[in-house]
Amino acid sequence: MKALQNLLKELEPTRTTLVAVSKTHPPEKIMELYRAGQRDFGENRVQEMIEKYEQMPKDIRWHLIGHLQTNKVKYITSWVHLIHSVDSFKVLKEIDKRAAQDERVVDCLLQFKIAEEDTKYGFEPEEVYEMLRSEQFKNMKNIRIAGVMGMATFTDDEEQVRGEFRRLKKMFQHLKDNFFPDQNSFREISMGMSDDYLIALEEGSTMVRVGSLLFGEREYV
Repeated sequence: MKALQNLLKELEPTRTTLVAVSKTHPPEKIMELYRAGQRDFGENRVQEMIEKYEQMPKDIRWHLIGHLQTNKVKYITSWVHLIHSVDSFKVLKEIDKRAAQDERVVDCLLQFKIAEEDTKYGFEPEEVYEMLRSEQFKNMKNIRIAGVMGMATFTDDEEQVRGEFRRLKKMFQHLKDNFFPDQNSFREISMGMSDDYLIALEEGSTMVRVGSLLFGEREYV
């Protein structure tokens, strides 16, 4: 897979993790990347991720990158590698509850709304500060906040995209300094997709979510 090799070569100097976004693509396409050494794959929909998890090698690290509804949490907490899209305290509480039943600690990223588009999910900063100061959060034993995630506005204006990524990096640093100063596990900034990952890398991304550059255009059914 030449596209995979080229992308990994670009990411190597920054040690950024590549999450191959496999949504809508069949297992046989995913296996092409798997055989080339890729292990981190991202899915938007819980049901699709479950179906692929059940069919595919168990050393794949599955990342849930799409909006997560509370009633779907119970289906993934026993095996998901990282949930990028925690966008409410309600969802985080459900993850903690279900992970406790599975006797696991589930790594999560806090999704911030950095784009101008109304369709994007995510926390506002003050919501997160309030949540992290709460006793309920401090008593959670089965989730671990590993960093932040955000999606930039879909636009050709590179400076706007850069500014949005920059805000996410500042938010990460603020949380690191004020809430997670001694936690080495709080280290991920998940930002950048096929159209804007190069800008994201320049602005400090540690994890990019790339689909069409690796798989081609999505296959809708």
